[in-house]
Amino acid sequence: QVQLVESGGGSVPAGDSLTLSCLSSARAFSSHTMGWFRQAVGKEREFVASISWSGSSTFYADSIKGRFTISKDNAKNAVYLQMNKLKPEDTAVYYCAADPRGRAGVRISDHSYWGQGTQVTVSS
Repeated sequence: QVQLVESGGGSVPAGDSLTLSCLSSARAFSSHTMGWFRQAVGKEREFVASISWSGSSTFYADSIKGRFTISKDNAKNAVYLQMNKLKPEDTAVYYCAADPRGRAGVRISDHSYWGQGTQVTVSS
């Protein structure tokens, strides 16, 4: 069983930055596609960003493109989400997810493992 632990959430004013981190217990982490998803109150969980097993390919939701950057450190079993120019509509619980089959990772169904989530609150 793979455990994913997110950290780095918090409450910030609009325009600020945050960096989320996710540590994986997977021995085969270097072969996993990793993704970030988020869920706001009263809304469905949605895709934010994903990164291929090697880190060479990334995908982003249109709503955050140009503001967020996903990165992966296979030596540390970690994936990060750098979030800049945060907006109130970015407020949500952010979840880290892992796809051991190395797919694009843009769909919830791609991922077999999920973290518990970390809250990000952006005030106007």
